[in-house]
Formats: sequence, structure tokens, C-alpha cells
Amino acid sequence: MTTVEKSIVADITLAPEGHLKIDWVQAHMPVLNRIREQFEKEQPFKGLKVAISLHLEAKTAYLAKVVKAGGAEVVITGSNPLSTQDDVCAALVEDGITVFAKYNPSPEEYKELLIKALETKPDLIIDDGGDLVSILHSERKDLAVQVRGGAEETTTGILRLKAMEKEGKLEFPMVAVNDAFCKYLFDNRYGTGQSVWDGINRTTNLVVAGKTVVVVGYGWCGKGVAMRAKGLGANVIVTEIDAIKGVEAYMDGFAVMPMLEAAKLGDFFVTVTGNRDVIRGEHYKVMKDGAILSNAGHFDVEVNKPELEAMSSSKRTVRRNIEEYQLTDGRKVYILAEGRLVNLAAGDGHPAEIMDMTFALQAMSLKYVNDEYKKLGKTVVNVPYVLDEQVARFKLESLGTSIDSLTEEQKMYLDSWAEH
Repeated sequence: MTTVEKSIVADITLAPEGHLKIDWVQAHMPVLNRIREQFEKEQPFKGLKVAISLHLEAKTAYLAKVVKAGGAEVVITGSNPLSTQDDVCAALVEDGITVFAKYNPSPEEYKELLIKALETKPDLIIDDGGDLVSILHSERKDLAVQVRGGAEETTTGILRLKAMEKEGKLEFPMVAVNDAFCKYLFDNRYGTGQSVWDGINRTTNLVVAGKTVVVVGYGWCGKGVAMRAKGLGANVIVTEIDAIKGVEAYMDGFAVMPMLEAAKLGDFFVTVTGNRDVIRGEHYKVMKDGAILSNAGHFDVEVNKPELEAMSSSKRTVRRNIEEYQLTDGRKVYILAEGRLVNLAAGDGHPAEIMDMTFALQAMSLKYVNDEYKKLGKTVVNVPYVLDEQVARFKLESLGTSIDSLTEEQKMYLDSWAEH
């Protein structure tokens, strides 16, 4: 069967537009281009099947093509119902990659597409949020036997993996790509910071300057969102449960307070915690009329929608990706992109140059786990520093920038404990 015959996509005739999108990001991903050249020569995945579950847009599509260039048979599916781009899916099918994905499937269809990808019996996986791994360890354990290992993209996914590892239930090694320096320092901070506001601004068409923005969670993603909100002229409030991060946010120049107090003041809310119900009923009761809620955490559970619906007398879509909830007292509260990832469900995700580094890590981590899976055991594995640093060096070289190296005398000085 051809990839066209095997695949499930919305409309194969959309492929020309998808090819243009992929070509555009490829031209802006020099690090991944360099790795592709290596893979084409070395063929590290020759004879292997790789299943990928990521936000299925152009940058992800190019990662899939790089893995294929390394000799793999690649199958790809989405990791979020609203971030899949149908034209990109169609283009990948024409490029010889099997695709099981389409925009906005029902929850049942979404899960079925994930299982379809796993039923190809992959040797390696790339996951985003842990959905593939979860299925392999629950209702489809029969499909886990062949899996050598894989790589995980997000904080949420790594939390799930570590919980499985702690309980002794993880069946193969998974590389924690999200914990690499080149991921959280750049992708989470600069990528999320820019793409979240891209999504909010294009969706609402409202000014940010002078408004009050509440950032819920001050991890690396929260730092980026708060930094960019400040740059847009907003007054920024941070809510936290971690005292150290609270002090950090304060010293970065932001107001810090409990969510119940912040809920009274916010015009825009952005959740970036990886936890559930961080905005809930008690907060809706005190929000301003017209408050706008958005989420940049992986799952759509950070903003509690059922409690908001229960407090509302009506609900309607007022613009694409904006739902208006009218509360029984007449106030209106808005949720963007159904509470899903606002930067992907209502935007194009992180900039290509940022994902260039992250997906370079993914590609190199996949090769690492394939080379070392017999030694790694059934554990969550950090990205080796040598790979992390190599991605950064490739990035600097692509920018035409170089850095210093230690002299032999400096190395000896640092390695010595004697008198300095």
C-alpha cells in the first residue's frame, strides 16, 4: 500500500499549500538541515519504524522528513486536536510519510488516530504529552514489545513518565528532551513567550498595552510569557505555589499574589503550570466583566471549563477560537481556543528558528536512544550534555557567531585543587 492508501487525512488535495509551509520553515531551520545531511550519510534508522506524536504543523513535518532521511519508515499523528494543520498532513503523505491526523477530530477519533499510529508497530517513538506512552502501557501493551525507546517533548509528558518510572511500570527508556538546556532556556522561554502572544493577539485583535496580564505559573514558559507581556506594555501579575519562583518573579519586577486576588485584577490570563484547575469557580466569581482566559499548558484542564459552564446562563462563539460565557449575574468571560494550547490551537506555534533547536535535540536524542537502549534500562533519561552543547554550537555557527575555548593552562587551572 502507498502512504496515500494507508493514511487518514482530511483532504489530500490541500498538499500544495502544505508543501509551501514546509519549504518555508526548512529554509529557517539550519541546525536541523545540518543534522539531515548527517542522517542521509549515516542512515542511523535504516530498517526501523518511527512513530511521532507532536503538534502537527510545518516545523514538526520537517522533523519527520529529517527522521525519514535517516532511513526510517515514519508514521505521524497529532498531539492536540486543534493544532493539526490539514494541508501539512496532506503534504507529508505526498512526501512518503504515513499520516493519521486531521484538524479537530472528536475525542474518540483523536484516540483512534493515536492507536492507528501505534498499530504500525514502531521501534522508536517521539511523544508530546505522553499520550503514545500512556496507550502503550494501558490498553495496548501488546504494541509495546517492539519499542526500543523514545523521546518526550514536554514538561507534562515527563511528569507522567517519571510517575510511571517511580511505580516501576515504564517498559522502555525515554529521553527527557524538555529538560535539556536548549529546550527550556530557548524553546520554553523565548518560543512560548512569543508564540503565546502571537496566538492571543491574532485571535482577539485587542491591545495589550496598559492591560493587566495574570501569568499563572513562573516556570520557564511562564517567564517567557511574562517577559513578552511586559514588553507589550502590560502590567504583569504572577501567581505561584513555589516560594523560590515567587521571589524570582518579584525580583524580575512583577507583582506576586495568590490567584484569588489576581483574579479580581486581570484582563488577560495565561495558564502555564501543567496542572489542572488553576483557574476555577471561586476565581470566576470575582473576575472582571470581559476577562479573557487562555492556556499554554499541554492539556485543556488548567482552566476549569465545566465549572464555568455551570455558572453561565449562555455560551456562544463570538470570533474564531473565542467562546463567550455569560454568567448568571450578567458578566462575560471569554476562553480562547477551548482552553487548549493558545499558541498552537490559535496560532502557528513557536518560531521556526526556535523549533530548529528543539527538533535538532529530538532527532539527536532519538539516535542516542536507538544506539544505547540496551544500556539505558527502563528509565527516564536526560539528554547527554554533549548533544545539548552540540546543538548550541550548530546554532551559533548558523548565526555566523563563534565563542572562545579554554587554553590548556586554563583547563589545568580549573582542574587543580592546589594553590592558585
